[in-house]
This record gives sequence, structure tokens and C-alpha cells, in this order.
Amino acid sequence: MKMEAVRKRINIAGSKYDVLRETQVKARLIEAATAGVSGYVCISNVHTTMMGAFDPSYRRITNASLLAVPDGMPLVWAMRSISESSVGRVRGPSLMRDLINEGRSIRLKHFLFGGSLRSLKLLQEVLSREYPGCEIVGAFSPPFKPLDAITSEEWEQSAKMINESGAHLVWVGLGAPKQERWMWEQRNRVNCIMLGVGAAFDLISGTIPEAPARIQNLGLEWAYRLWREPKRLWRRYIFNNPAFLIVWSAQWALRKLGKNFTHTN
Repeated sequence: MKMEAVRKRINIAGSKYDVLRETQVKARLIEAATAGVSGYVCISNVHTTMMGAFDPSYRRITNASLLAVPDGMPLVWAMRSISESSVGRVRGPSLMRDLINEGRSIRLKHFLFGGSLRSLKLLQEVLSREYPGCEIVGAFSPPFKPLDAITSEEWEQSAKMINESGAHLVWVGLGAPKQERWMWEQRNRVNCIMLGVGAAFDLISGTIPEAPARIQNLGLEWAYRLWREPKRLWRRYIFNNPAFLIVWSAQWALRKLGKNFTHTN
């Protein structure tokens, strides 16, 4: 079974994002998960948008997803400025918390894939404590290695493990672009919905501190994360953020000249 085929999407630097509010995203995912839909969801930001701009193979993966939604206020602002004012942010950790919380009443089953053994253990403890009765039917911390080093047997084994768990939703915390490429490779093997949520495992578990709400609302969560992890993140932001501003400015100007960046397909 598939999700509805007609989608309204906004094109930012070649990457297409669904025009939906967070409540609509949650409703669609719950409906699709309980109906047996399979596929993957991309929760994107400026970093992944610019990766798609420079890497067509990655862009094809995100554009072929069941849903691609903006996580990060700068991306939301860009979408609103060139097209729809109804676009809302869909933050990965918040979406994960909400679906685990709301899914308790309908016995939605969840599988956690990715992260370190420590963060997975802490994550399960936090989720069980904050959402009593939530059904975490499996968790797996895969060996750290490139995707092209994964054997066909390992691909099959991980898919079998997930399918046999009975999960409706698989939360994939491998980080971009690895998690999107992993979901793409498993799209015909895993019989449920996979969601790439990046650092959500570490943020929810408390392994990495979350930015205060006021910083998130100002669109400065990226700056907070850069301050907390400068050695790991500085390359990402020093190149991608200025490039994104250039692309956004160009699209805004083209929009003023009549260019349409909203597509229904």
C-alpha cells in the first residue's frame, strides 16, 4: 500500500519538500503506519538541502521519499518566502516524541536503529520513563562502517530483524547522508515506514544537550550545536550556510519575477 500520490511540494535548490503542517505530518504517518504502508521519510535541514544541491544522487533519494519535511527554521523561512506561508517546521526529535506518545493509544510499535550502545540504552530508558506503555519492539546499534562495506547478507539480516519485530515505524539515527542512503537501500526489504532523525537519539537521551526553546524558535539551533560540537560541525556550517543564503536569495528574486517553485504531483 502507498501513501496518497498527489503532493504539493516546494523546490529549494532542487530538493522538494512537502507543504504540510506538523499536525498533518503526524496524522498522515499514523494513518500510513497502521495501514501497512512501507517506505521512508526524510526530515531535512539546510545541511541536507545543500548536500542535495551538490550531489544529484543524494537529491534523487530525498525526492523519492514518502515525505520530505523541513527540520530547521531557516529552511522553513526560505519555503515561506518563495511560496507557501502554511509550511511548518517538523523537528525530528519532537516528531519522534510525539508519535511515540500518541502511538500508545493505538499500540504503535517502534524500532530504534542506529546510535551507540550507550545512547540506545539511555534512549530506551528515557522513552519508557516519559511514555509508559510505549512499545519499543527492537533496538540495534549497527557496526560503524561505510555502507558499501555492508554485505548483502547483512542487509537482509537487518531487514529481517526489523520485519520480524512487527514494527510500524523504524527510527533511523545514523546521521545524514548515511541514514537516507541506508533507508534507500532497504526500501524494498523493510515492510514499514523508516524515518531518518539524525541526532534525535542523542538529543532525546540527553547524550547531547538540546538547544533551549527560545534559541530553536529564533532559528539558531544550528549555532547552539556548533558551539557545543565545533570540531565536528564547523565544516558543515562554514560552507553550507553561506551557500544556502545565496540559493535562497536567488530563488526569492526569481519568485518576484514570476518563477513558480511550488509543484503538485
